[in-house]
Parts: sequence; structure tokens; C-alpha cells
Amino acid sequence: MYNVIGNIDPVAFRLGPLEVAWYGIIIVIGMFLAIWLSMREANKQGIGEDFIIDLAFWLIPMGLIGARIYYVLFELPTYLADPLSVFYIWEGGIAIYGGLILGFITMYWYSRKNDVPVWLLVDILAPHVMIAQAIGRWGNFVNQEAHGEAVSRQFLEGLQLPDFIIEQMNIKGTYYHPTFLYESVWNIVGFILLMLLRAKDRLLLRGEVFLGYLAWYGLGRFFIEGMRTDSLYIGAFRVSQLLSLLLLVSSIGLIIYRRFYVYPRPPYYSEGIEPEKVFEENQKKYHQKKR
Repeated sequence: MYNVIGNIDPVAFRLGPLEVAWYGIIIVIGMFLAIWLSMREANKQGIGEDFIIDLAFWLIPMGLIGARIYYVLFELPTYLADPLSVFYIWEGGIAIYGGLILGFITMYWYSRKNDVPVWLLVDILAPHVMIAQAIGRWGNFVNQEAHGEAVSRQFLEGLQLPDFIIEQMNIKGTYYHPTFLYESVWNIVGFILLMLLRAKDRLLLRGEVFLGYLAWYGLGRFFIEGMRTDSLYIGAFRVSQLLSLLLLVSSIGLIIYRRFYVYPRPPYYSEGIEPEKVFEENQKKYHQKKR
């Protein structure tokens, strides 16, 4: 469980020459929780759990590919020097935004292909993706990565953190900001808020759970990213901060636009799948008349 210097061993167990890392185990736990929660909610909303299972077979590999491509693109000189290392994913180098982007594109394509309303589907998935992200950050904790600048032990003790977290943030004799923890807690709070709001009848319009997820995650990630030491950059700007700001502004703008300027107005989330189909048909008729 612990290595010779007292930190958590990133390898959970070994099967002969095969090493199974805690990082992978934690990520898988988060994925399975998100899938299970989404299956339950999909049944309630009239989509069915089989659709979520089939979608997961597309989303998981495409999300991992997107996360890797995103990271490689922003570290291109390193990978051009050794092209084969692009495939050495076990050495690290994935970025959550890349996974979310390609995952969304995959989800959009698959939902349209199967005639499932996109806005309803993203509302089902969004809070569960957030809790999976919260869990996944603990993989960074085990690997002693995605941390912030150096701090004193007294600072960490002042946060009332348990000793096992404080000592894991001791990397080669220096303590660091546990930014993994900040993001994990932020996402857990966001998950709870979204689940509570989603459960309210006729409160959120279709799509606002998803847009709320983007706004909440973007806000938290913008500030937390500014504390990290491993950011990807475009010139002098942190890529994740720019993208976080874009998500925050655009999601709030879309909520306002869809609430006050879209006609006919989208149905409420709590109304299920049927009103969404009626809404889409009414929108088509409305725009055809305008032409």
C-alpha cells in the first residue's frame, strides 16, 4: 500500500509482470457509478437503460482517445521527437477537456442516430459525469500529480486535512497545494446541487442541467487551474482557464437565450421524453412558417 518513503504506492497490485494502478481502478469506479446512475435516470425519463449501456461502449473509448489527443496537441514538440510515445498512455498525459469534447461529439452523433433527444440525454448524463470527475481526481492524488504550488505543512494542517492526505502531498520533501482535492470537493457540491435542482418539478428547462454543469465546472476549474503547476499553455495563457471561461460565459448566455428568446419555449426536464419530441416538431413548424 505504501512505498519506502511513506507515500501511497500508485500500483494497487501485481499479477506477474502486469501492474494494476490505483489510478485506473479509481477511474473505472467513477465510470461505473456514472453509468449506473444514468441507467436509473434514463429509465425514469423513458429512454431505457439499454441505450445508456450501448452509449457507454462508444463514450468510454472515445473519451479516452479525446483526452489523449488534446494533451498531445498541446505538447506536440515532445511527441514529434518521439512519435511512438503518443501511444504510451500508461506513462500519463491525458486531459479531461479533450475527453469531454470528443465524448460530447460522440454522444450527439449516437443520440441523433437513435432518435433520442439530445438535450434530455445531456441532462441525464451531466451530474453523473461530474461525480465521476470528482472520484477520478483521487487518481491524481495517488499519483501525486495535478497539484499546486509549494506550501507549508502548517498550511495543510490549517485546512484540517487528515494526515494521509498531508503526507501524500509531501513530494520529495516539499508539500504542495492539493488542487485535486479542491476540484473533487467542488464537483461533489456541484453534483449535489444539480441533483437537487433536477428533482424539482417544473423548475429547470430541458438542457439547463447540462448548462448548469458546464457553468459550475467552468467556474471552479478556472480558479483551480490558476493554482496548478502542470497546465497546458497557449502562449502566456493557460488553455484550461480559457476554455473554462468560455464554458462559463456561453452556458449562462444559452440559459438566458433559451429562457427568454426561444419560441416555442423548451419543455421542463421533469416532463420526460415525449414533450421533447413535440417541442422539436413545433420548432420545425415555427421556423418553416417564418420562412
